[in-house]
Amino acid sequence: MDVEQAVRDRYAAAASQREEALCCPIDYDARYLEAIPQEVLERDYGCGDPSRYVRAGDTVLDLGSGGGKICFIAAQIAGPEGRVIGVDINDEMLELAQRAAPRVGATLGYSNVEFRRGHIEDLKPIVDDASVDLVVSNCVLNLVREESKRQLIGEIYRVLRRGGRIAISDIVSNQPVPADLKADPELWSGCVSGAFLEADLLGELERAGFLGVSVDKREEKPFAIVGGIEFHSITVTAYREVALGAPADGSGCCPPQGSCGSGA
Repeated sequence: MDVEQAVRDRYAAAASQREEALCCPIDYDARYLEAIPQEVLERDYGCGDPSRYVRAGDTVLDLGSGGGKICFIAAQIAGPEGRVIGVDINDEMLELAQRAAPRVGATLGYSNVEFRRGHIEDLKPIVDDASVDLVVSNCVLNLVREESKRQLIGEIYRVLRRGGRIAISDIVSNQPVPADLKADPELWSGCVSGAFLEADLLGELERAGFLGVSVDKREEKPFAIVGGIEFHSITVTAYREVALGAPADGSGCCPPQGSCGSGA
């Protein structure tokens, strides 16, 4: 079985029954969880909370949106003037998210979330150039094939408007992952062996043209230790070049931790 099929099979099963091995303990702002159906909350698999970087009125793109939890939180922070797009390739996860969307909309009194099927490393068929204010992702970049990771970073850059931001929560390694671990479907689908080396992720973002690349949050306790390699959850922020007249240091684009959206 190849790693891509392993990912599809594992997350298809996790859409119907919660798998604890795919989760990191995360504290979300409880006020945003009340509008979300329990079946979505129970089948959320992430390693951070990128929704806390959403601002009112944002157009938000969630890569690997799964059951839709981050999208539904982002929808509340962005508000009725904002828009949220979730992209996932897993049919079972998309079905879960699409089933929940009308219920969330009815509770909020507005509907600003849509879900699209597609590969996150090839967004051209479904997301226009320079159409998004914020790209978020929660423990999904590590699931993309090794040979497609650079393309993925390029796609994230392409869809952002000038001054647009990213908030990527993902698992990274502190040492290069050897080929035998990368070939293990169980480790890959478990968000482990497909992880970026931390320095490589930051370097790829800079290579693509992102500015202000920084690790905004790091979990000191490893998500996993395999073969002496530590895998940690981090949240990386950065921004695309600013529009003319905006602050040259990007300070108008990506505020410090804790000052965005939810006020968490």
